[in-house]
Amino acid sequence: MITKKAFGIDNTWINLNTRSRAELRTLYKNYGIDSEVIDYTLDKNERAHLDYDQITKTLVVIFNVPNSEKIDNHYETLPMTFIVKDNQLITVTNEKNHYVFHEMEKYLEKFPDSTIFSFLFSSLFLITDLFFPYIEEMDKSRIFVNHKLKEKTSKQNLLLLSDLEIGIVYLVAASKQNTVLLEQIRSHAVYKGLTASEKEQLEDVVIEARQLVEMTGLSAQILQQLSGTYNNVLNNTLNDTMRILTVLSVLLTIPTIITGFFGMNMPLPLENNASGWVITIAMSTVIWLILSWILRKFMK
Repeated sequence: MITKKAFGIDNTWINLNTRSRAELRTLYKNYGIDSEVIDYTLDKNERAHLDYDQITKTLVVIFNVPNSEKIDNHYETLPMTFIVKDNQLITVTNEKNHYVFHEMEKYLEKFPDSTIFSFLFSSLFLITDLFFPYIEEMDKSRIFVNHKLKEKTSKQNLLLLSDLEIGIVYLVAASKQNTVLLEQIRSHAVYKGLTASEKEQLEDVVIEARQLVEMTGLSAQILQQLSGTYNNVLNNTLNDTMRILTVLSVLLTIPTIITGFFGMNMPLPLENNASGWVITIAMSTVIWLILSWILRKFMK
């Protein structure tokens, strides 16, 4: 599905919402765009980067966008393509990131006189801002999981913590890649042709992207620290359990040795004494108590 919108002075925004390679090839052919960009557009694992064709004067920006739907109980990101050629801004969306198109529509309704690069940088700013609610949601989930783990360090709660760690890895990587891309634009030849207003908008995006990197990095560090803490707790719990089992196994050897000794088929003390079994039990108990006291001293 192709959507066209006019804005500014003879500018056109064209959005193609598809995953079809054939539709993309037709669109790119009609607008004189290199077919190699199709691979960038359809690759869901494509990293954020910048390409510029000197011959056709075509700028291609691949920018990471948060996926609004959870995958395996954690958030991920996916690339979105922006192409600037002549007076046209071409965007390619799919069913997972098409919500960005609606956000861009709202912006264009408020600022219909935007230039191509003004609209592009504003869109990148909007996308960067879209990351923050997911970070805040993950922070709330982290606090909830932390409370659950304090109550009980169960396998289910640890898996919830693991899902948060996986999700934050995607967001950290995406935010860093986006920031690097924006820095590349500032050092690119295209930057020289921008107006003062457009350069200011780009600076705003860079500042917002850096703030996102710091925020995701902080959340990742907290989750890493939390995970390390509960790993230590589990290790200490395991050590305590093994220590208790070791002590019990040592203590249980006392009655085993004594009863085994008196079970031998040979003359033994107390074998003709009617109260011999009581004395044997008493001896085992006394030795057991003495060994328990010694082990307790060592354990302390």
